[in-house]
Amino acid sequence: MKPKQAGWIVAAAAAALVAAGAITYAVAGDDGADRVPAADSADAGFARDMAVHHQQAVEMSYIVRDRTEDEEVRRLAYDIAQTQANQRGMMIGWLDLWGLPKVSSDPPMTWMGMGDMPSAGKGSLMPGMATDAEMERLGTLNGRQAEVFYLQLMTEHHKGGVHMAEGCVEKCTVGVERRLARGMVESQESEIRLMADLLAERGAKPRA
Repeated sequence: MKPKQAGWIVAAAAAALVAAGAITYAVAGDDGADRVPAADSADAGFARDMAVHHQQAVEMSYIVRDRTEDEEVRRLAYDIAQTQANQRGMMIGWLDLWGLPKVSSDPPMTWMGMGDMPSAGKGSLMPGMATDAEMERLGTLNGRQAEVFYLQLMTEHHKGGVHMAEGCVEKCTVGVERRLARGMVESQESEIRLMADLLAERGAKPRA
């Protein structure tokens, strides 16, 4: 692994640890974590939507893990799967603590004022999410083709996740949730840069 890439992985891991540590503050009732947000609040909307968004990233990462033997891509996929599964658990846990539903009748992204805005022509999917057809295609590829397609899909996924997390940083009122969102922005932006390098090494680039 190149030193630059190793540095980005370390930086992303550090940011993820900071974000994961947020749950400690939540248990302690840190600035706003002991208040119950409304069901239609940005806090609840972000937790619900990002939990779904993260779940697809976890599924995508486990698919590519079994479709390639490349250690760099497998390591990245494992890190993304573990980090996002842990963060998803936090958000589901907060909804439980708040006594709020984990699903809503409102369209995704309503908390950001985007509930009636189709995402890149993908209907009700949230920003950056892959379609069912794209997920199915990933499961049919092997080796370098799987690596490239995964890196392209995950780059888009991360960009959508960063957009959502920045929305929470701006709109959420629970301090611990804002810190988690800020950690997501930092770690996913770092991984976007790493994935651009991995794509370039494979003679490819992010999709337009």
